[in-house]
Amino acid sequence: MSFGDQPECAISAALSSGTKHRMSQRILVAADRLVCFSKLEQLDRLAISSQPLGWNLELLCKIGRTVLGRRHSTMINSFCCQCYSQRGAAYAALLVMLLPVMWPALVSPLGHASPSAFSEWNAPKPRHLSLLKGALQREFANEQKSELWAPLAPQGWKPCVPSSSITGNPVKSTGYIQVFLDGGLNQQRMGICDAVAVAKILNATLVIPHLEVNPVWQDSSSFEEIYDVDHFINVLKDEISVVRELPSEYSWSTRDYYAVAIRATRIKTAPVHASASWYLENVLPVLQSYGIAAIAPFSHRLAFDNLPGELQRLRCKVNFRALAFVPHINALGEMLVKRLRYPGRAHSDEYIEEVVDENVSQGSGKYVTLHLRFDKDMAAHSACDFGGGKAERLALAKYRQVIWQGRVMNSQFTDEELRNQGRCPLTPEEIGLLLAALGFDSQTRLYLASHKVYGGEARISSLRKLFPLMENKKSLASSDELVKVEGKASLLAAVDYYVSIKSDVFISASPGNMHNAMVGHRTYENLKTIRPNMALLGQLFLNKSLEWSEFQQQVYADHRGRQGQIRVRKPKQSIYTYPAPDCMCLG
Repeated sequence: MSFGDQPECAISAALSSGTKHRMSQRILVAADRLVCFSKLEQLDRLAISSQPLGWNLELLCKIGRTVLGRRHSTMINSFCCQCYSQRGAAYAALLVMLLPVMWPALVSPLGHASPSAFSEWNAPKPRHLSLLKGALQREFANEQKSELWAPLAPQGWKPCVPSSSITGNPVKSTGYIQVFLDGGLNQQRMGICDAVAVAKILNATLVIPHLEVNPVWQDSSSFEEIYDVDHFINVLKDEISVVRELPSEYSWSTRDYYAVAIRATRIKTAPVHASASWYLENVLPVLQSYGIAAIAPFSHRLAFDNLPGELQRLRCKVNFRALAFVPHINALGEMLVKRLRYPGRAHSDEYIEEVVDENVSQGSGKYVTLHLRFDKDMAAHSACDFGGGKAERLALAKYRQVIWQGRVMNSQFTDEELRNQGRCPLTPEEIGLLLAALGFDSQTRLYLASHKVYGGEARISSLRKLFPLMENKKSLASSDELVKVEGKASLLAAVDYYVSIKSDVFISASPGNMHNAMVGHRTYENLKTIRPNMALLGQLFLNKSLEWSEFQQQVYADHRGRQGQIRVRKPKQSIYTYPAPDCMCLG
């Protein structure tokens, strides 16, 4: 049974079907499912018992609000139901509400699923106290500080993507290409670049790509809400034809149309890293027969090797020239950059402009952007131990089971093996120790580009001790200034992208799409970008007897050559991470 005229809550269903001695386990399972499905905002898909109940579920709904927090209140209100009151149900609901007080260990996994409710009960503690103590007392010579902030010297490579036509003016169109892109901002960005290249391969007209709703953050932001469409079309007008929407005769070709049945115009068999010839053999005939082809899924569906050089440069032209954010994102990003460079000034755009003009000759203030992706998805998928104890390990194991049915490759290795291989993301504490070892002192302006940190404020307390001038969007801007992007993960990520590309130094705590996008874009612009040696750091952090001085020396020596030095792309590597030599020229 699914939600109908008289929906029933999952927790109540669990309570009704369990005997007294099994009640605690069933309550936990039901509540855990409730949290999981709320994260995906798919409560309407949650299967519940078909047995009719006559309980008063008001108290149970309060539990849901307590577990899930205020921001899910609307969803919980629609999820909860009005049924007949029974004393037994009220007692059962009261028991669930008292679980955190009577048995905190039992519900600690829920605390990690919803840090706002339970995070302080199992607050993560520092794992490297000896190193942390040494880092807090660190001192560096002025010469080392100067070297650290110095811009990269020219490396002999320069961008070679012209503003004029690369591939020649578009010829008569073979039809319309639609692509449906999943993932977050940076994965979709790469998909957009690939879509332009595929349209060129097929001599097709590209419809502005459709961005799927992100299943984790439930962000429905469209291409038009993130990127400047007019700029996009204008930059590419000499390469391919781009239209905002389909003409009326093809208006039936929508996301919903392809969701309900098999359609002849949908291409769903594109292999990962497909060749140009694959598209000519499999998609071109559909275009010629129907005048339109919709490709879904499309992420990572174009090869990086064995493509003509002009197609590779076209991909870079899209990435570095055509994809410009909408004006309000650029304005917000620029405002944050100015407040980072000129701290202590009034939050007035007019005043900031005056300060900038007066201080041009004195040099701008400097800041580091730290991309800290340490959410529950990342922590669970890594299968690493982050020091949160048995409760945290259980919560992450449950999450892996629910989301990926336990099929996570890293699960077959021990934590020590994963760290020795460099496969564990750095915790906020560990990335802070890395930055401190490289020479960044407590006066460093640090911009934290992240969405949510698993474990909440307790998880980043050591990082904040090391860098008390750490900022993020909410500390730099008022709620009124953030109103256009608040609650929209892709727009927030776009602001972080803008601030990151403008920073003097960029570093990421773990590999991923944001890390790859920044490495590629900042390589193209010859900007300092620190690439942590994950394997070395994993081994160093496993050595609990290591003193700060030795840690600092090893980290500093190893990372001197990992601060933006250009690396030429190797076969199968991404052009979006390694733009040389395809999009950069020597000389």
